[in-house]
Amino acid sequence: MYYYELHESDDELFSEALLAHDSEYDEQEFLELVLEARGAIIDTFEEESLIEAVANELARQHGFVHIDDRQLRAAVRVSANEGETELTAISELGATATEDAEDEFRSLLVDVEPDDAAWRN
Repeated sequence: MYYYELHESDDELFSEALLAHDSEYDEQEFLELVLEARGAIIDTFEEESLIEAVANELARQHGFVHIDDRQLRAAVRVSANEGETELTAISELGATATEDAEDEFRSLLVDVEPDDAAWRN
């Protein structure tokens, strides 16, 4: 199995999508597939982000597996401290969602430096 990554970012936010395929593509071949998928969906996609839409298009057209929360079955928080490595809760929705399911919420973790907080200016 070979793994591929899509990511998009601006100055303040970074997101990524992971894909898997049983065939190995070199970087240029993968870029060409991504550009083709992007061109096919750029004006019509309904996913939350462009990378999700491209990943789903690659799955439909080229047999990639878009690795997302629907495949997540267990999550473990690993700690350097003895006795603190433990299971963490995952949403049942993430574990059992289908393509047609509507998420009730999404979370976003933002790392903000105290000096950068807009409300303190």
